[in-house]
Amino acid sequence: MWWKSRRTRLDLSHRGVIMGILNVTPDSFSDGGRHGGPDGALEHARRMIAEGAGIIDVGGESTRPGAAEVPEAEEIERTRPVVAALRAEWDGLISIDTMKAPVAAAALEAGADIVNDVSGLTADPAMAGVCAERGCGVVAMHMQGDPRTMQLSPRYDDVVAEVRGFFEERLAALSAAGIDPEAICFDPGIGFGKSVEHNLALLRGLPELGVGGRPLLLGVSRKSFIGKVLGSTDLADRAWPTVAITARTREAGVMIHRVHDVKPNVEALRMVEAILNGVG
Repeated sequence: MWWKSRRTRLDLSHRGVIMGILNVTPDSFSDGGRHGGPDGALEHARRMIAEGAGIIDVGGESTRPGAAEVPEAEEIERTRPVVAALRAEWDGLISIDTMKAPVAAAALEAGADIVNDVSGLTADPAMAGVCAERGCGVVAMHMQGDPRTMQLSPRYDDVVAEVRGFFEERLAALSAAGIDPEAICFDPGIGFGKSVEHNLALLRGLPELGVGGRPLLLGVSRKSFIGKVLGSTDLADRAWPTVAITARTREAGVMIHRVHDVKPNVEALRMVEAILNGVG
């Protein structure tokens, strides 16, 4: 299994990869404001790289439930300098987490390799064209509604079948728009317009979500459904359950894991892979 980005093809046949979350926002649910400004963000990126992150995902707009929209120019101002600074000193993969084509274009110009769009490239009609023209990697995520409304009353007849259908439609549409199918990765969007029961059903149904031989990316890190399952409101209580989910879903074939806490999740991947494939 390969995933193509602007500068390279990532071999995901046997070895998974951790995508480290770098929020440069004041209001993200877990770490808003902690890495504001290029210097603080770069320091945190370096730490995640040292801990084994293979991708750094830079985001300038919170997508937590109820989050306010950030003006395009402000989002660019937050993210472009961070991408450029990281690119200047690191040859690894950089992702821009955005739904806006101009923000994606600015980040790609600054050196990003991947566009991670929580709307599945549906929010901005220009996004698919930007990605096709630049030849970047693409993460197309499923979300019911938008960040401001998605958790009000999510409903599905069959959440696994509906998310799979969305992936099938997106693969056809994005390929028709000129994006190389090998550049596409899918994310079921845990917590994005889903109840606790929907999230758990998707985690059980991951083997049914593979479409066109494309890899899956999973983002469960510190999400509220973990706290609801555990009966805890303490964010710290979500860290080790995230690691457990990383291990379980790697066994189920998920090769890309988007997390806040890089080191323990890298270790979980490598341990599971040693059991599955042997050491080396």
